[in-house]
Amino acid sequence: MTRLRVGVAGTGYWAREIHAPGAARHTELDLVAVWGRDEVRAAELAAPYGAASGTDVEAFLDAVDVVLFAVPPDVQAGLAVRAAAGGCHLLLEKPVALEPAQARAVADAVRKAGTSSVVFFTERFVPDREAWLQDLATRDCGGGRATWLASLLDPGNPFAGSPWRDDRGALWDVGPHALSVLLPVLGPVAEVTATAGRGDITEALLTHESGAVSTMSLSLTMPPAATHFDLAFWHEGGWSERPGAGVGADVAYAHALDELVADIRAGSPGHRCGADFGAEVVDVLFRVQQSRDPHLGDRRVQPDGGR
Repeated sequence: MTRLRVGVAGTGYWAREIHAPGAARHTELDLVAVWGRDEVRAAELAAPYGAASGTDVEAFLDAVDVVLFAVPPDVQAGLAVRAAAGGCHLLLEKPVALEPAQARAVADAVRKAGTSSVVFFTERFVPDREAWLQDLATRDCGGGRATWLASLLDPGNPFAGSPWRDDRGALWDVGPHALSVLLPVLGPVAEVTATAGRGDITEALLTHESGAVSTMSLSLTMPPAATHFDLAFWHEGGWSERPGAGVGADVAYAHALDELVADIRAGSPGHRCGADFGAEVVDVLFRVQQSRDPHLGDRRVQPDGGR
């Protein structure tokens, strides 16, 4: 079976720790290229794998069959459209983009090209938890709660100091995790109400088209001793809590790569966590932002934003 040529777009911590080694370990992938806006960092990441590197986007896309994205979301969106148009399959990071039009452009480009896409919503690639969600989706759940109260205040946190995270906060960083599990169980969101708290805290109330109601509590600025993570749904049988059998991000990423490769081999572009689902998540995030910060109006991001 012909191995797929893979390129990593990005040179930061997540590219070094998850994307590049994950691709290199996969039995059906060859890591052949690294693209970055900094030529030196791209070369440093590529060297241990014997991959080519550079800052030329077109040369990078011409050399690969699959692009693994590890760049800020506003940069990712534009590159993903170009990659899909060139026939590349995509493994995207969350959020896909920072506004609905950008995310929809990615989904439209993937659909038009007929390529496969997966968005790496970590929770959706933990087998026990995904099985739990799929079971709950068959029940008549009346509501749920998702709490992602994290902290970037710990010394040495590799995600601290990220410009897009500092600007957009928990809503756009951990909010996608929350929505990636609420939406498949409770369905599309009809109405949103949100408010802000201390630091970057966002509290959101979501009314789903099914009539179910869910809440999201999100933060990246909690005191380290006050971090808390919780996910639960209720139905006629009572409350169902998220299974505790978590896995490392590297293991979840390996599952995501396996599923993307399987879709590519089968010619099946409609993954449950594909670009269309990624666009749905971005749409809800944007609506939460507008409810929480109405004074910002229709906030637009610049296409050349950076990490």
